[in-house]
Order: sequence, then C-alpha cells, then structure tokens
Amino acid sequence: MANQNIQNQASSFSGLGIAPILLETLAKLSYKNPTPIQHQAIPIAIQGKDVVGIAQTGTGKTLAFGIPMIQRLRQIGGRGLVVLPTRELAIQVDEALRKVGAGLGLRTAVLIGGISIRPQTQAIARNPDVIIATPGRLNDHLYQRTIKLDNVKIVVLDEADRMLDMGFAPQIQKIFQAIPRDRQTMLFSATMPPEIMKMATTYMKLPIRIEVAPTGTTAEKVTQEIFIISKEAKIRLVEKLLQQYLGTTLIFTRTKHGAKRLTSAIRDMGHTAAEIHSNRSLGQRRDALEGFKSGKYRVLIATDIASRGIDVTGIELVINFDLPTNSEDYVHRIGRTARAGAGGHAISFVMPDQKNDLRAIERLVRKSLPISQLPELPPARALKFVPRDSQGFSHSYKRPSSGGYNRNKSFHRGSRPSNRSGSSRFRR
Repeated sequence: MANQNIQNQASSFSGLGIAPILLETLAKLSYKNPTPIQHQAIPIAIQGKDVVGIAQTGTGKTLAFGIPMIQRLRQIGGRGLVVLPTRELAIQVDEALRKVGAGLGLRTAVLIGGISIRPQTQAIARNPDVIIATPGRLNDHLYQRTIKLDNVKIVVLDEADRMLDMGFAPQIQKIFQAIPRDRQTMLFSATMPPEIMKMATTYMKLPIRIEVAPTGTTAEKVTQEIFIISKEAKIRLVEKLLQQYLGTTLIFTRTKHGAKRLTSAIRDMGHTAAEIHSNRSLGQRRDALEGFKSGKYRVLIATDIASRGIDVTGIELVINFDLPTNSEDYVHRIGRTARAGAGGHAISFVMPDQKNDLRAIERLVRKSLPISQLPELPPARALKFVPRDSQGFSHSYKRPSSGGYNRNKSFHRGSRPSNRSGSSRFRR
C-alpha cells in the first residue's frame, strides 16, 4: 500500500481536477476550501485509483469520495455503491451526494433497515446512479433478488472500522462477491486496526493510503474534561452541567435502556430531550435528529450506534455519561462537537473502578486528560421509574457520596446506598 504524506494546507477546489459544473455547485453550496482529506483524496480518486483514507470524524470524508464518484460515473457509466454502518449516516450521505450531483441529475436510492423494503425496491427499479446502503439491508435485497450489483463500477466502504465493530464482515464479504472485480474501491475509516489492513488487501488493488491524522487524534478545537464520580451521582452531575452549559448538548450512554431512562430524567428536569438508539424506529430517530438540529430538542441522548451519524453543527457540549466499550469510540463521540472549525467541550464521567478504561483512552489520544473537582451537586430527585445500577441511577433517594480521586492516581469508591434489588448515464 502506497503512503501519501499529508500537508495540512489550504487550497481551492479548482486545483483538484474537478469538472467545472461540479465546481459551480460547490461554490453555490459555499464550499470554498477543501479539507485535508478532500485535498489529498479527490485528485487520486478522480484518476480511478483505489484509496484508503484515514481521517477523524467531521473532516469531510463524504465529499472526498462523493465528488470523484459523481464525476467518474458520468464519464464511465455504471453505478456507484456506498456501504456504511448506520441508517443515520446513510441518510446524511444521501443528502450530501444529491446536493452535489443535483446539476447532473444524479439519482440515488437509500437501502436501510427499519422501514418497508417495498419502496426501496421501487427506487431500485428507477435505475439509480448511486446506491447508499447498510450491509444488512443490502444483503436482504441480494437474497430476495431485488437488486443486481453487476454494473457497479465504484464502491465505497465508509466508516469501515465501525462496520467491523458491529459484526458486518460476513455481509461485506457477500456484497463483494456480487460486484465485478474490475472496479474502483475506496475505503474510509477513522482508525486503522489490522482488520482494516486485511480488508484493503483482500478487496483492493494497490490502494494509496492517505492519513490526515494519526489514529486517536481528536478534533482540533475540542476541550476535554474528566469527572471521577460514583454511578449513583451521575444523574445529579448531568443536572448541574445542564444548568452550567446552556447550549445544545449531546449525551452518550452505553445502552439503549440507559438512554431511555436518562431521557426521561432530563425531561423531568424541565429540558427538551430526545433519544436515538436501535430500539427507536427510523421515523423516531429522524425526528430526534432533525429536532435536535432545529432546536426543538436541546438535549439528544444517544448510544454508540449513532455516534458517527450525527452531523450537527454547533453542538456546545458532549457528555459521556458512560464511557464507551471501545476506546476508539471516545474519539468519535467527542468529535460530534468542535465541527466545521468551531470550538466545543467534552466531559466524561469516570467511575472509581474505571481507571484502566480512562488510561486506555489517554493512551489512544496520547495525552493526559484533565480531572476536575466535582461541583456541589443538586439534591437527588424522586425517581419515577425503577433504575438499573449499571446506568448510574440509585435505588435510594438519599444523597450519596460522589466518591473521590487522589492526584497520585489512586481511585477510591464513594459510599453506596443499599440495593433493594442514473440511470447508468447522467442527464447530459
């Protein structure tokens, strides 16, 4: 795999080999200067070469593969295929591609789970130029023979590391068995584990590797903060932080059940809030995300399934109510703030017995994260539901100790209350 050194320099889109009609569209959309991944990937991809792009979230990867795909399909015909891990990301990529390809009459079809397969079959029958799909639903169509991929000329694996984390490797293998060997393949990922290298070796031809930031690099303008806190006091710290930070806030929990409970608790505090996780229907997830963008909901509570599908500018605060299962997801979570050159803040709750998890994150981001003294917390609220200890809620209404942290790196637990249980051608 060839390696391309990155120079983080600003330039215009006009020097990258992009067709005039696409340059006009980019200008109308107020895209002035390419991001580093766009600056490096677009000229290579326009030449039809295979690309492995490593870049953190929020760096413009969609246009890095979208512009070359749209331009090359108009030249060579055939169809493009974009495979990605989540419904939200599929919808986001579809919107971006249709905006850029509008002047060329680009037609797309989105194949995702959670909704009826029939409208998707109808969209396929209209012979779209680009298919945007999650692996599971695309395999459903292949199994039911409602789609053929024999005319795919360009395939993109977006957020490839996340797809592997979610167990999609067998589905991806079946998809590649259904597409021609003579194709251009682009793979984009935020991290570069050995599994990604193996995937590149298996499915690509002498790909050029582009890495704009080392694995674990966080967004440039995001500040980070840690609170060492007992699980019983987490909800009260959330209440305190929502009083302190008045802007839009994204909160991550480890489980969908925890997200549901936290959403209810935040609404009881008087804040508008919505939840987004795999138990929600596509319509509910879309309402939550659009409402968060529009200001209908001030707080969005999400699980990691949505951590890479939330592209919202202006998120002031990200809170890790639960630390992620994988250290790499920490980078993706906090990358939801400080997007598009703006600043942002990320706060993580670390329980006293999670010192190893914290140190794993610090090794990944290559720096020590600042640990702050707990503020005075509001009194515990009477709970309207039966909580689960693992989600940071107490069965007791007593105000518990919040635990503490010793600067010599020794943790100690706080006291715990008793537990009572295109057609092939675009329009010319």
